[in-house]
Amino acid sequence: MPLHKATLIKRYKRFLADVKLNDGQIITAHCPNTGSMESCWKEGATVWLSPAENPARKLQWTWEFTETKGGLIGVNTARPNYIVAEAIKQGKIPSLSGYDSIRQEVKYGKNSRIDILLEDKDKPQCYVEVKNTTLLRGDDVLFPDAVTERGLKHLEELTEIVQAGKRAVMLFFVNRPDGQSFRPADEVDQAYGNGLRKAARAGVEVLAIRAISTPESISVGDLITIKL
Repeated sequence: MPLHKATLIKRYKRFLADVKLNDGQIITAHCPNTGSMESCWKEGATVWLSPAENPARKLQWTWEFTETKGGLIGVNTARPNYIVAEAIKQGKIPSLSGYDSIRQEVKYGKNSRIDILLEDKDKPQCYVEVKNTTLLRGDDVLFPDAVTERGLKHLEELTEIVQAGKRAVMLFFVNRPDGQSFRPADEVDQAYGNGLRKAARAGVEVLAIRAISTPESISVGDLITIKL
């Protein structure tokens, strides 16, 4: 479905954004992002919206991208899981290829669901957690952009997966065109940063992969450097 350009007026109450369409109409769009979205928007920014497929939906537009120098920032946190899963199926992430089965949203841990579960009769199960990553500071892209107890819980559960003899991967989907490396946002959530380093020491694999986005598509690009 084609996206539409608009001008951002303001974001508020986390899930709402007032925007001005190209025809001058001012509407309220759904903002599918629970974080602070720091460095993802400012008043007057050009944004891209998707129209709702259901005509009965209260908010008929969803905020998908913000334009920035060099490309697009993907703000819809519902997109990365699907994009990464498709990339794995197509063999575009070599370290995650070679599995017979790929499933999404599979229950595990303490009332959690893993984003992607890879299975093969000749290999241990591989649990992949995906995080949309957009916070930019200097040359680094960081996660999280707000305190996340849920994210810390996921790290602890991934560690338990490794301890059970299975494979666990924390994949940061760098959904913006700039930033040369990834690091945890200790200045935002020190507990998460400590938790990520602890999980990595325990054997949880940490990947950061660049998104390649246009108004027509999102795909995966190259891995970027990780600084823990």
